[in-house]
Amino acid sequence: MSNKGLIIKERSRDIGDFLVGRLIPFRKKRMVGPFVFIDHMGPTTVKKGHYIDVDQHPHIGLSTLTYMLEGELQHRDSTGTNQRIFPGSVNWMVAGKGVTHTERTPNDLRNKSEFSIHGYQIWVALPKEQEDIEPEFHHFESNSLPRWNDNGTEFCLIAGNGYGKKSPVPVHSELFMVEIKTKQRYELQVKGELQGEIGICIIKGAIEACNDVIKKGNMLVSKTEDTCSVVLQPETHVLLFGGQPFKEERHIYWNFVSSSIKKIEIAKLRWQNNEFPKVSDDNTYISLPK
Repeated sequence: MSNKGLIIKERSRDIGDFLVGRLIPFRKKRMVGPFVFIDHMGPTTVKKGHYIDVDQHPHIGLSTLTYMLEGELQHRDSTGTNQRIFPGSVNWMVAGKGVTHTERTPNDLRNKSEFSIHGYQIWVALPKEQEDIEPEFHHFESNSLPRWNDNGTEFCLIAGNGYGKKSPVPVHSELFMVEIKTKQRYELQVKGELQGEIGICIIKGAIEACNDVIKKGNMLVSKTEDTCSVVLQPETHVLLFGGQPFKEERHIYWNFVSSSIKKIEIAKLRWQNNEFPKVSDDNTYISLPK
């Protein structure tokens, strides 16, 4: 493997009834551009009585991006949002100075014997000067995202700028997130098309890069200007993400992200003292971890 890149293997963690794979943060690479956290949910079969129920929990200093490949989730937050997300659409929540939210299996799916779920939960750090902005929520249907085809290879620009296109998702920094699906062998071009650091997350299939074959469940991290020749094998599905890194370090504690340790300490006290806004008609509460 070239010393210009780093291969990160997906690591499993338990969230109750489910195992999810964490890609970043990683001990050798805490962020890729402004992306600070990526969890891979599934693919798995949800069986009766074992649903996704993530109770009320807080965030500061970031935006969350939820992207589903299979299955559905119901998002509710303290801005008053109650939004169901379907495969191919985007939920974009700006936490800013503080927001609380839940993620659950929709009620009408709880009577089904089983169904598949597969998707990504992603955190994007806000620029230092925008860490304390007002919380917001935005939803974008699949057909509102830029999609195109290059010699049989399908592209979708989920967020940010890339390949001469712009996603409608209202990001706060220079970033990109692109989904690519191949049917046949495809040589991927990133130089001049994407800017900054780049992570190539392999969902299905494999890529050939820097005289190595990297299979699903791994991620290649490099810089767009340094990335060696990348070839996507037939029937491969990848996510590209990254962008320009921030000058300042980002600190992470639980669900809090900030350039300031002091702000994180204040957020911890706010949550313990029940001073965050709440999701209406929901009395659940996830305690601050020790």
